[in-house]
Amino acid sequence: MPLTLASLVQHSALKLTVRAGEDRLETPVRWAHSSELADPVPYMEGGELLMVTAMKLDAENPEAMRRYVKRLSDAGVVGLAFAVGVNYDETPQALVDAAGDEGLPLLEVPRRTPFLAIAKAVSAAVAADQYRAVTAGFEAQREMTRAALAEGPAAVVVRLAAHVDGWAALYDASGAVLAAAPDWAARRAARLTPDVQRLRERAAPASAVVGGTDDRVELQSLGSGRRVRGALAVGTGAPLGTAERYAVHSAIALLTLTTERSRSLQAAEQRLGVAVLRMMLAGEPDHARAVAGDLYGGLLDAPFRLLIAEPAPQADRDPAAEAPLGALAESLEAAAASTGEAVLAVPEGNERLVVLAGDGGAVAGACETYAAQEAEEAGVMIGLSAPTGPIAAATAYKQAEQALSVARRRGRALVEHEELAAGSVLPLLADDAVRAFADGMLRALYEHDATGRGDLVASLRAWLSRHGQWDAAAADLGVHRHTLRYRMRRVEEILGRSLDDPDVRMELWLALKATGGAPTP
Repeated sequence: MPLTLASLVQHSALKLTVRAGEDRLETPVRWAHSSELADPVPYMEGGELLMVTAMKLDAENPEAMRRYVKRLSDAGVVGLAFAVGVNYDETPQALVDAAGDEGLPLLEVPRRTPFLAIAKAVSAAVAADQYRAVTAGFEAQREMTRAALAEGPAAVVVRLAAHVDGWAALYDASGAVLAAAPDWAARRAARLTPDVQRLRERAAPASAVVGGTDDRVELQSLGSGRRVRGALAVGTGAPLGTAERYAVHSAIALLTLTTERSRSLQAAEQRLGVAVLRMMLAGEPDHARAVAGDLYGGLLDAPFRLLIAEPAPQADRDPAAEAPLGALAESLEAAAASTGEAVLAVPEGNERLVVLAGDGGAVAGACETYAAQEAEEAGVMIGLSAPTGPIAAATAYKQAEQALSVARRRGRALVEHEELAAGSVLPLLADDAVRAFADGMLRALYEHDATGRGDLVASLRAWLSRHGQWDAAAADLGVHRHTLRYRMRRVEEILGRSLDDPDVRMELWLALKATGGAPTP
């Protein structure tokens, strides 16, 4: 407990008497200072008990005392100690009235009590309070360290909330709440996600204070480098004291250690992830499980999805901005951490990220959310396989590559392989190479029709659409079937290919679909 005026009044050796401001004796005292200046305010910081003998004051002048006391009160002086038996035998009534009107506590100091005794009492009390704060801070550090080792980050948050007599929350780098204490604080913490995201835009270490006086919240970034790896929120009804500040700093250090793994450990895990993935793709899931052990839990068992992401070919990105694949990997790992889900993320240089994630889990959902909200802006394209099992990992990899290829051609952030299997093949023809092939295949027919000597392209389309049925196709064109037969012979002559060949029919039909029935200008 900090020293108060009431504590000094109750100090048996000081013999202080309260002459005014009895209702404000619980005010904390930061220091005790004596000054006989007529205006000591320029030398005060606030929170002091000012000790005077009125050597240079007209303490019996009511107007002078009102000005003097008001100036002290406005400067943050918490109390006035007036020594009697030096210049005045008793405390002047003008000073008592001025202190009472202003609400400034006035303590009468007997002649046998030197100011030095009061200063020593204040100094000893301040030192004792600081010692208690440091001791409490170290005890909080020990308790949270034990909790971190035995139970993890969530336990640190619970202990911290108890030590600050408020609430605390841990966030991942995206601003999602990973843990909060007490339980009711989770909803309050979720409302601070935009503030946490703004904190991430600043270089670590970074801090911010949000909220009002009744719900003051301090946000502190987590991370050992310049990149913010997460954040800690501490909500209290007042600014943190010394002991609470020690506890918060200890929590920041512990949470940073638990969220920021060493580079060597990260590199080792990545190498292990590469080996496990290669075994899966080689059709050796049993060996992959043996190597991975418990690291990826049940992830290597069915069902899972395989994701391949690459930077967009012409993404307009700030060179100083975070690498897009790194941001995606961090988002997926944060989603996994928030639910306890396992994820295998393997970067292939700076150009590709391969991820193995459980089907229908938090990581797959975060991938779709990231693609919908951030991937286009970040310049990332993603291909996602269909759900599969460990034996078919190589097939899933091919599916993800195929989906990524389509995403690249269409300029989309995310394409799932299931879309391609359930949809039409025709959208896949919207490729420049396919259109060039189709245009080259049909160019001679378009040039023939341009001379006005027939309508071979339209006749070919009608005949193919009717599966080679002469009467039906001729009726669609409004010509005699013999005319249509003549036109099809001309098509064969011009192209040098037989329409009896089903491969030729297929290629011509796809070429007509790719060009839309019109030659490329």
